[in-house]
Amino acid sequence: MPPRYEDQWIGGAWTASDAEGRLVVTDPSTERALATVPAGSVRDADLAARAAAGAFERWAATPPRERAALLRRVVEAMEVRADRFADVITAEVGAPARMARQTHVGLSLGMAAHCVETAASYAFEQRVGHSLVVREAAGVAACITPWNTPLLLTVQKILPALAAGCTVVHKPSEITPLHARLLAEAIAEADLPPGVFNMVVGTGPTVGTALVTHPLVDVVSLTGSTRAGREVSALGADRIKRVHLELGGKNASLVLDDADLAASVAATVDQMLFNTGQTCLQWSRLLVPRDRQDEAVRLAGQAMDGYVTGDPRDPATDLGPLVSADAHARVTEYIRRGTEEGGARLVRGGAGRPAGLTTGYYVQPTIFADVDPLTTIGQEEIFGPVLSVIPYDDEDEAVRIVNGTRYGLHGAVWSGDGARAERVARRFRSGLVDVNGGQFNPAAPFGGFKQSGIGRECGTAGLEAFLETKSMQLPQGGGQVVGPRLRSTAAARPADTERNDG
Repeated sequence: MPPRYEDQWIGGAWTASDAEGRLVVTDPSTERALATVPAGSVRDADLAARAAAGAFERWAATPPRERAALLRRVVEAMEVRADRFADVITAEVGAPARMARQTHVGLSLGMAAHCVETAASYAFEQRVGHSLVVREAAGVAACITPWNTPLLLTVQKILPALAAGCTVVHKPSEITPLHARLLAEAIAEADLPPGVFNMVVGTGPTVGTALVTHPLVDVVSLTGSTRAGREVSALGADRIKRVHLELGGKNASLVLDDADLAASVAATVDQMLFNTGQTCLQWSRLLVPRDRQDEAVRLAGQAMDGYVTGDPRDPATDLGPLVSADAHARVTEYIRRGTEEGGARLVRGGAGRPAGLTTGYYVQPTIFADVDPLTTIGQEEIFGPVLSVIPYDDEDEAVRIVNGTRYGLHGAVWSGDGARAERVARRFRSGLVDVNGGQFNPAAPFGGFKQSGIGRECGTAGLEAFLETKSMQLPQGGGQVVGPRLRSTAAARPADTERNDG
């Protein structure tokens, strides 16, 4: 029998849920139950929000360096559990074991450590002329995270929020809640004050809605679909909540005519197949000069030949299953539409499981060529291992195609001339652009344009997403207060800035 969990992490203790329903956590490679968890209730959300609100004043008043010291203990407790995190992510996400350990967990630990060090060195106070400008915790933060890279995206929210002095209620995806229970265990070991961190498993319509609309929640940070972002924005607007959204993407990898085609295509395929194509950063559109499309398609197929699809626990596996039956049905339907709608040519893969895999939510890595950028597969986020190769005639047309979707999250540009690549990257309407394979930088802001989101995560920007700004106007030398007005005999001086790390 799979484990049956009955509780939520609320107020520094595992607390029994009153939810009547149960959620089954499924291994996507075997379609078997891994565990059952409470479906979460409005009461669970309310208890967590109240616990967070009760802990806020003390936690926000804790000096930033003391908060950072406590959060370093969280990182250490996570490091001790690294192998367990990897095993859980392989089981509930379907991520191949090597990828789970090196990328899902490795990047998460690196991100966690970077968040703590960013907060430890941040200037929470600053003198601006005769004013003291103070950055203070924004309040109780509801952090709602998805299933695809669950630990990384959770760390990317809750560590900056806690470091800023906010208290947190975390709602993980109901599809992949087991890593969140393990994270709560690590936080408990670090001995944060009760109520500073809370975790409630449940569905979006129940627990998510209850948190977003709760009067004690001040900040909502969501990573999810554009549809979910619209719903959260509408719910948060009623109480003028601060809402941060990191949403979907239909990202383009643009290969210019002077680029190394083989290297660019291979890098694009590798990035596109990460996590079986289940990332918002995925380069799902490959733009190539029209007279080199056939060569690019051949190179993409050769690159895919090097990837092994199969059991995610097998060290030889590169591609695991999609996360759920719903995800499998959705991606399969997109492939069918690409085949039947017109405006695209199927050249590899297609609907149906890979040969030899009859159980599990597996899908064939798929390539479409001659894709009209206005078709469904050229416009919509598929969230699977499906590459749309789009030919173009000149640079201006290529940039129009890159920017021609409702999204603006990520992109790439490749050129033999670095200055040209950077110039073209500046024309992308995207929050993140990789230039000639530039690596991800956790210190740089991350977020999207257009319907890919609002706000930024990572680095200083990620910390400031959970801070409010207060200006304290201090008396000037020689001045005296008379009623509500300040009369000063001193001449006004230019404002100068003096940092105070507090």
